[in-house]
Amino acid sequence: MRKYLKILLPVGVICILGAIFYSPYHTWARKHVNLMTATEDHPLNCASCHLYLQKSGVISKLVNAHYYSPFNLAVSNDGRYLYVVAEEGNTLLVVDTKKQKVTHKVEVGNRPHSIILSKDGNTAYVSNQWSDNVSVVDLTSFTVTDTLKTGGGPAGVALSADGKYLYVANSFSSDLSVIDISTGAERKRLNAGNSPAGVQINADGSLVFVTSRRTLSKPFGDTIRCELTIINDNKQRVVERRDVKSAYIMENISFTPSGDLAIMPLVRPKNNVPTIQIERGWMMTNGIGIVEQKPSGRTIQLLLDEPNAYYADPFDIAITPDGKRAFVSNAGVDCITVIDIDAIRKLIAESTNETLKTYANHLGISSRFVLKRIRTGANPKGLALSPDGKKLYVAEHLEDRIAVISTESLETTGTIDLGGSGRITVARHGRRLLNNAGHTFQNQYSCYTCHPDAHEDGLVYNMASKDMGRNITNTQSLRNIGDTPPYKWNGKNQTVYKQDGMRFSTVLTRTEAFSYRDLDALAAYIMTGIPNPPNLQYNPNGELTESQKHGKAIFERTHNFKGYEIPIVNRCVTCHPAPYYTNKKMADVGTLAASDDSILFDTPHLNNIFASPPYLHDGRAASLEEIWTLYGKTEQHGSVNDLTKIQLNELIEYLKALRDPEYEQKSTEILHASFGHK
Repeated sequence: MRKYLKILLPVGVICILGAIFYSPYHTWARKHVNLMTATEDHPLNCASCHLYLQKSGVISKLVNAHYYSPFNLAVSNDGRYLYVVAEEGNTLLVVDTKKQKVTHKVEVGNRPHSIILSKDGNTAYVSNQWSDNVSVVDLTSFTVTDTLKTGGGPAGVALSADGKYLYVANSFSSDLSVIDISTGAERKRLNAGNSPAGVQINADGSLVFVTSRRTLSKPFGDTIRCELTIINDNKQRVVERRDVKSAYIMENISFTPSGDLAIMPLVRPKNNVPTIQIERGWMMTNGIGIVEQKPSGRTIQLLLDEPNAYYADPFDIAITPDGKRAFVSNAGVDCITVIDIDAIRKLIAESTNETLKTYANHLGISSRFVLKRIRTGANPKGLALSPDGKKLYVAEHLEDRIAVISTESLETTGTIDLGGSGRITVARHGRRLLNNAGHTFQNQYSCYTCHPDAHEDGLVYNMASKDMGRNITNTQSLRNIGDTPPYKWNGKNQTVYKQDGMRFSTVLTRTEAFSYRDLDALAAYIMTGIPNPPNLQYNPNGELTESQKHGKAIFERTHNFKGYEIPIVNRCVTCHPAPYYTNKKMADVGTLAASDDSILFDTPHLNNIFASPPYLHDGRAASLEEIWTLYGKTEQHGSVNDLTKIQLNELIEYLKALRDPEYEQKSTEILHASFGHK
């Protein structure tokens, strides 16, 4: 590294001096930066683009660093050890709570998500979201002893009441795996909402509750709804699919020890109203859902926000053993909200159903039950209580450490360093910004709120334009977009700097624009640090199925099945060439709605397109099939009218198989890490 630094530093100094003192170059550099940033005063800092935006090679290794990114955690039965799921480290970290240091590191799968301990405390089950499996870890030898196959994107995990079965929420395939622990085999798979995330068994061990992150498909303008799936533990059958209306991103759920209430963090978006509403507050609200555990029990929603302060991106919840207090991690504002559960019980008991409906949108109601807000490090996620309930452990996701909070004094008593990089790179700073709501009016939402996991939330928004209610837009993924400009559906922003600069603050955040330092960092993260998950569901090893091969031939064809040449503009591959499957140009595909201005649309990239419903610029197509069966009956959006139903299905199967180019070189490695028992 020192050898390369000796070369790079002088070159960098020469470039900077040239930009400052050599007039022609300075003039060119000024124009270039103005074009890229859509401003006239962004500092002439070549490093912003040419150093920090490198994805690979020596420079990338120099300017970036490796992090653990603790995500979820569990505590041993005696409270001596803390087991921390390190999302980016692909590791289970074992922390001695007395010595307050990491004692063991166990390599698990790709992007581990959650952990559950066996009842005897000797075994941990770690879900690996990007490997489609669960690592079985022996906590006496600290080794992985088995690997259990799941559905796509395993997230939350829970054990059956008798400890014989493992429930795994598969966030990518939207189902729940029921695994026989004695054999390691999946006994059955149950449909479970849209992108299920959290799994928890109730207090008496009779029911398993599964939360969902994404909404069930609804046309724009209808009330959104998210499914809470309830399963009978003994019969392992779904007994109820409960709609939680006007809410989504329900990450986790917890039960009071007495069993009277289930409480889950959630977000209540107002995506049907123009985004101008953010200036008045109440655009994106954050709260909890409360499910009464009794016959005909209601689902009640209460906000955690205040009239002039919002608590964005609630993630996890932990309830003390005495059932008196609950703690919610508000990842978007770096704090823990402390809730008085008895106060909630009193509020519910004295309120009518109509009053409770009002409270779901009441910004002042939190004063009735919120005891305190406790500040944390960057992006608090998973929570775990010590067995005696006196300590709360908080996974500070983008801080690489664990916060320790006293549940009695409600103060932070210490932190545990997990031994990560220790330095905050430019891209890491950008990731913190993307996950923090500090740049929006009253902290109502972060970039993460609409782009969970740097993806998209599946909602359609009424953007505040010159004509309210026109040009509604489907949220686009941020994954691997660095090489696919322009941005926005209308393609107006040629760079990420334009997309997230002054125009972003004017249209979306309604507050001051990012400082240039922060904007540079945000661009560095978005353009270099957001890969797609491996497409294990439809293309695990790069080998297409026969059906997908037929679809590929249709995608790349130049003549239809009647022998006539297809005009170049109507060929799929013309607008969607490999490797990103976009030509980065604007097009008219015949999908303008009556509420749209007469514009062309940016051609989106198609890698991992299966994971981004709904489709089209306004989200009107609930599935890939609907793009052509309902909304593409002309030849403008590709020549498909001569296809039979089977041939259209084959084309769809091929589109679902598309994946990021870098996985072509990693196929074998990913495949071995993802399938079967060890």
